[in-house]
Amino acid sequence: MGKTFYKETDDMLERFELVTERISTIKEDSELPANIQGFFNEVADFVMSVLPIMNKAAKGQLDARSLEECQKDADSIFGIFKDSAYQQSFLCPTYAVAELGQKLGGPLSAIFYKMTDIIRAAFAGRVDIFTIYCELFVQIYGECQMETEDKYRRQGVVEALYSFEHDYCQLFVSERIISMIDPEYDFYTNIIKKSDLTNDKYLYQYGMYVGENEKKIAAHLRSIPHEDVVAMARTYVEGYIKGFEMSGKDISIKDTVLIEAPVGFELMTREAIRLFDEAGLAASTRFGGTTSRDIYSSVPNKQCVYDHKYDKAYVWDKGLADRTLEVTRNTFEKHKEEAAVFGGPAVIETFGEKPFEPVNKEANAKYTDKQDELNVYFMSQNGQITNQYIKGEERSFTIIAYPIPEIGDKFQEIFNETIAINTMDYELYKSIQQHIIDVLDQGEKVHVTGRGDNHTDITVQLHHLDNPAKQTNFENCVADVNIPVGEVFTSPVLEGTNGVLHVTQVYLNELGYRNLEMKFEDGKIVDYTCSNFPTEEENKKYIFDNVLFKHETLPIGEFAIGTNTRAFVMGQKYDIADKLPILIAEKTGPHFAVGDTCYSHAEDVPMYNPDGKECVARDNSCSILRKTDISKAYFNCHTDITIPYYELGDITVITADGKELPIIVEGRFVVPGTEELNLVLDQNF
Repeated sequence: MGKTFYKETDDMLERFELVTERISTIKEDSELPANIQGFFNEVADFVMSVLPIMNKAAKGQLDARSLEECQKDADSIFGIFKDSAYQQSFLCPTYAVAELGQKLGGPLSAIFYKMTDIIRAAFAGRVDIFTIYCELFVQIYGECQMETEDKYRRQGVVEALYSFEHDYCQLFVSERIISMIDPEYDFYTNIIKKSDLTNDKYLYQYGMYVGENEKKIAAHLRSIPHEDVVAMARTYVEGYIKGFEMSGKDISIKDTVLIEAPVGFELMTREAIRLFDEAGLAASTRFGGTTSRDIYSSVPNKQCVYDHKYDKAYVWDKGLADRTLEVTRNTFEKHKEEAAVFGGPAVIETFGEKPFEPVNKEANAKYTDKQDELNVYFMSQNGQITNQYIKGEERSFTIIAYPIPEIGDKFQEIFNETIAINTMDYELYKSIQQHIIDVLDQGEKVHVTGRGDNHTDITVQLHHLDNPAKQTNFENCVADVNIPVGEVFTSPVLEGTNGVLHVTQVYLNELGYRNLEMKFEDGKIVDYTCSNFPTEEENKKYIFDNVLFKHETLPIGEFAIGTNTRAFVMGQKYDIADKLPILIAEKTGPHFAVGDTCYSHAEDVPMYNPDGKECVARDNSCSILRKTDISKAYFNCHTDITIPYYELGDITVITADGKELPIIVEGRFVVPGTEELNLVLDQNF
């Protein structure tokens, strides 16, 4: 580890020893009612199961463990997430409410879930973080002992949690920011760069869940020729660099890049770090990542994560939101030099997980309408602060995706096919997609319809081209920021964009949707539904929370035509279409993104296609509001919804004089020069 966020002090060590000693004796107490004491006993047992790791890490002894010891420790710590254990644990809000009642069950279950953060703190040797979580737990134990009625106990629990969030906001928020922009504050890079990757022992150094996916992907990367691993890394790194080139941004003013990658991919990420270093970019990794960002691993229990998704509702108010924003701004201001040379994230995503459709449970925490409004305010303000210091017109990113073993018995075949898809011919697709753009640029509208069970019928309004010889509406997207190749896209004019978007099945942000349908008027959502749940109220709430992200409406930020028919065929051949990530799925048919445009916070930066034409469709009537009221311009979300070729009817360009120019007819490309795209379709369907 490089720099550290804190220096171990005698005071902190004393606090650590005192609080862990107190927790070790909790099971000897009997002052509380048996059900409440049962909660504290269970959490105390969990803390004691993690404590040996904390002690070994503090003494620098974690590396001395054998592989068998590593696996045994992991089984002990992560056993609480196993479904059979979870359902009968206070970690589950439903069980906690049944055992403790409505007033205490939810908040105490939220406390238990928060306490699981001590796992990664222990593996990182962070005595300070481990200690403050344990002190929170002991404080809440004391609050419950002081009161005799559950309503007062609840008040004490919630107040203690609020104080914790408020008082330690400086620590947690600043660490997230600094570890992103300053590679010297390293948590995981040394594991990737210096570990012995020839066996699985290194996987257990992160303090994350290690399942079959992590072990099997590491084994697979060890089994393939190393030059293939280097090629994977090179595609990833070159995509990042091309992202700057294609958008006309100066990469020479950037010094750092954030690696976001799954555990198990270390052979690839090690090579990527080396290649980034050769390109003059130092790589950073972050502590305390989410399930899909930073250095991350599989989720041991997705329903558990979903059950606790809105735990912050117990304490979330304007004061806490403003405190978080204040710390964010102050941290960026203090580290503005590092922020200015941060280039953006380079992301490796995974796909192949079994599609997850959560079960809504009454006991789970829920935001009030006022808190939903506060979330929208917070996201807007936080985005503005971030963009002030990490300027959108200067930063870039890249994303590439690979399958994990959970995808099925043909994992190795799918993985190798994905390598081929991710490294497809840049020049070939640049030419094919230019033929499509040449037709699209003749129109003022595009009409998209579904076929079969898909009843999509939507007309997209395009921007007027003042000088068609030098301007275009569609970006020719090849393998740069979004790998693989395979789409042309635009930011539509909202006014005049009307109709219905429908997909029979889609997987968005790790959640599955059946019969997702959205109606648009003047480019904005006016109605929506799906068929996941038995009631319309549940279905709408599901979309409102997880697609609209609690906005009353969202605009269409992007219309695109995916051209990667080989990726589409892979999805059908291996029956994994519902498991493909958006990154690949968006290339397998036309898609519409709801939320911000693709040029969010960088609309004023000229964007040119390989043919030299400027892409002028970078704004819409929402994003342009940044010039008068930036709080109304951005939604801080962008979700792609793809219509696969087998549900796609026609895509037709409509010119100003009423002519109809077909791009796709009954799921097949008909523009001269695009015949190559149909070959793989015709061979397989």
